[in-house]
Amino acid sequence: MHSLFTGLFDTSTTTVISVENFVLCMVVALILGALIAAVYTYKSRYTASFVMTLAMLPAIVCIVIMMVNGNVGAGVAVAGAFSLVRFRSVPGTAKDIGTIFMAMAAGLICGMGYLGFAVLFTVIMVVVMFILVAAGVGTHQKERPEKVLKITVPEDLNYDEAFDEVFEKYTKRIETVSVKTSNMGSLYKLTYHVILNNPKEEKAFLDDLRCRNGNLEVAMNRLEANNSEL
Repeated sequence: MHSLFTGLFDTSTTTVISVENFVLCMVVALILGALIAAVYTYKSRYTASFVMTLAMLPAIVCIVIMMVNGNVGAGVAVAGAFSLVRFRSVPGTAKDIGTIFMAMAAGLICGMGYLGFAVLFTVIMVVVMFILVAAGVGTHQKERPEKVLKITVPEDLNYDEAFDEVFEKYTKRIETVSVKTSNMGSLYKLTYHVILNNPKEEKAFLDDLRCRNGNLEVAMNRLEANNSEL
């Protein structure tokens, strides 16, 4: 049985990890991963696949680190592989990325054999995360004054000058974002970023725009942060 857990290329100078230590490190890493995943789900949007990944990631990192222990070249290669970890389909938030690095750090400490430090590190970090989420730090952001204005106009309307008077009356700053055709070219959809002089005059602003675009669709939306913003 002992030969099943020895490497084919082990030498007398190679440090062989015992089965008991291997299982112990892996179990501790799985427990820490489950703890990190549980705290991450508190008052957060999440998917089942991401939570499962967080739960397993410390154990995976732990095993890899144990397998390359003492080999500097292999350690550098593993670090390069870890640098490729990213969200391939949906961009992740700063919280998601930070939690992944925390799970990887816990697994790395377990893989080095410092189980007490791994537990201490994880407990401190999840307590800090729990307190920050419970306190709502960063969630009560001041509303951005900039809004997204979308106007639909008929093709025969000269939109370059049609709304200048209204914009000058109600807006502090306005920027054209996009212009595109719609309905087989019979309509134009205009998109602007605007800052109103007085937010309470938003209804009057939209009413004046409707009077000039033939009462077609006019929409005012909140400017959302870009997915790439952390």
